[in-house]
Amino acid sequence: MRHLVLLGGGYGNMRVLLRLLPNHLPDDVTITLVDKVPYHCLKTEYYALAAGTASDHEVRVSFPEHEKLNIIYDEITSINADQKEVSLKTNGTLSYDDLVIGLGCEDKYHGVPGAAEHTYSIQSIQKSRATYEKLNNMAAGSKVGIIGAGLSGIELASELRESRPDLDIKLFDRGPRILKDFPQRLSRYIEKWFTDHGVEVVSDANITRVEPDRIYNHEDVYEMDAVVWTAGIQPSLVVREMNVEKDRSDRVILTPHHNVPGNEHVYVVGDCASLPYAPSAQLAEEQAEQIVDVLQKRWKNEPLPETMPEMKLKGVLGSLGKKQGFGFVADRAITGRVARFLKSGVLWMYKYHNG
Repeated sequence: MRHLVLLGGGYGNMRVLLRLLPNHLPDDVTITLVDKVPYHCLKTEYYALAAGTASDHEVRVSFPEHEKLNIIYDEITSINADQKEVSLKTNGTLSYDDLVIGLGCEDKYHGVPGAAEHTYSIQSIQKSRATYEKLNNMAAGSKVGIIGAGLSGIELASELRESRPDLDIKLFDRGPRILKDFPQRLSRYIEKWFTDHGVEVVSDANITRVEPDRIYNHEDVYEMDAVVWTAGIQPSLVVREMNVEKDRSDRVILTPHHNVPGNEHVYVVGDCASLPYAPSAQLAEEQAEQIVDVLQKRWKNEPLPETMPEMKLKGVLGSLGKKQGFGFVADRAITGRVARFLKSGVLWMYKYHNG
């Protein structure tokens, strides 16, 4: 019996399960999924959980059930590709024949003193819960700084404004304008929304230090009651400690078939993989589709194509509270209720197909 082990129950490995179960798994293959929590977490919605506009239950989806799927709830401590073993915190070691690593990412603090110790996070469901507790227990008029104005920072700032209109919110953006790599129309729309709703955007920011009650931006000091960090990610520590070739962002370099060079039994999906696109749930799912195709061919001893099809991403959608949104789809900028409706629809479809 061949043993496929999936590390992490994120978007990539959920797509692997969706493709293989219930009817496309060979009779001689079993699957073990390892994750710390007993459900799939909708990481793209953690901003709403942290802001208090979505319940904990709304950002979770149950793992599938199948007689050939075994689920272990544990923490992965290391991966030994030479021995084909995974070490677990409480369940010893787990052997595999094929391995798909989808362990996601964690905050990257870029060496900023105090950032790790004195900021809150939305990179895991546990940390998002802690952020929710902090932000929603604060007194009226408290000052909140959100460092990083990418998609997560924008959505958190807008959702927090709707949840807590009494707070003083500042969003620190390293660039000259929000989403500087997207059309100016989107930047102007988002910036106007923040202006109209009383969120201050601090452009060209460079946070040099974080203390328990203040942050330092260039020469300016901002008194803060809470700071949330959304200014960068890196692969999980287990992946960073693997003895494999990585790019300058510590993501694992892969062959065109998504396995580690020289090891056709170890695949990496999602945020830990070095790919020519920015990490996203959509990218992890597209990559997982190709990994399943490769696995099925290798299980059948069929030849692999020299190159894999180009992964075509559909675009980006973001929310500005519950009624407005923005997006860049098919090389076209969209704003307003239509963008928000599209994002809600994508989330509903995902839950429907995976729930």
